[in-house]
Amino acid sequence: MDQKFEGTPHAEIRLEGRKVVRGDVTHDWGLRLQWEVRRNGQVIATPPARLEASYEHADATPGAYEIVLQMWKYVDYRKDPAGEFVNSRFIDISNKVGYTI
Repeated sequence: MDQKFEGTPHAEIRLEGRKVVRGDVTHDWGLRLQWEVRRNGQVIATPPARLEASYEHADATPGAYEIVLQMWKYVDYRKDPAGEFVNSRFIDISNKVGYTI
């Protein structure tokens, strides 16, 4: 059975201090939903976002933080020799927000 991706998932996110809050996801595929947290351009956390509509990264290390909402897009199970998916991946489905500590 093939999965059908109807529409492109999208949600608006906003900052409330250091806490990020998401709105409803339109065209939700029902797959894994996660926050991607970057500090100075490096991914430092990918906590789940399906159950809670908000997230606050507890780390107070100085730097420039950027957060985006992502959803898994399953294409197939094909993997490279290192075990990483070749075609399936997380895609950004929201605007990016940032703050500096």
